[in-house]
Amino acid sequence: MPDPQPPAWSEAELARDPHAAADKPERVRSMFAAIAPAYDLNNRLHSMWRDQAWRRFAVRASGLKPGQTVIDVACGTGDLSLAFARAGAGRVIGVDFTIEMLHVARERKSHPSITYVQGDAQRLPLTESCADVVSIAFGIRNVQDVDRALAEFRRVLRPGGRLVVLEFCEPRIGVVRWFNNLYCRQIMPRTATWISGDRSGAYKYLPRSVETFLSPEQLRSKVVGSGFADDRFYPLTLGICGCTVATAK
Repeated sequence: MPDPQPPAWSEAELARDPHAAADKPERVRSMFAAIAPAYDLNNRLHSMWRDQAWRRFAVRASGLKPGQTVIDVACGTGDLSLAFARAGAGRVIGVDFTIEMLHVARERKSHPSITYVQGDAQRLPLTESCADVVSIAFGIRNVQDVDRALAEFRRVLRPGGRLVVLEFCEPRIGVVRWFNNLYCRQIMPRTATWISGDRSGAYKYLPRSVETFLSPEQLRSKVVGSGFADDRFYPLTLGICGCTVATAK
């Protein structure tokens, strides 16, 4: 029986730069809708539970003070939103492009401080200067226009507010980079696809999207150019992941 719909990412499409696809937003939405039910399980298993440690680091790096407002963009199933709520945020607004991910977040990651809303990182459904912290974990490379998203993050942040970006990186230590490439490009796509039953190509897109995305230095340059200062970068787990933190001017 044929698949009900074609995969979001084919081998031929991923041979090119996926960030250059004109219909990238639709592909990303379709991809995350397909993997939403098994997303948390795959995150835990394939990061060896480090994904939760990375999110806890992001909360600490944000300088969150009790009662402050956090906008967690590309919140997915709500892991980082929940971490901010448990750390004492007065209000957390989790925003995601894919309603299927938000269904999981509302069912599994509820908290009195959290409100989940559907929205686009490039057009946040929020007023200016309404937040003390804006976070985005493993989502900045999935937006169509990084500059536009960063401008939106600056718009909704109060002066002095903090931007926190968690994203995968290409490790700089040779042996770590070799192992990470083997794991992410050969092993993880097969095991994660098997666990999730995915037909969208999501777990083939993941390593390719990291490989073709901005370097940490390029991302920091864009952050500074979007109205932020005091930018810092923290490599995590031997450079497999990184956390960029900056302050809104």
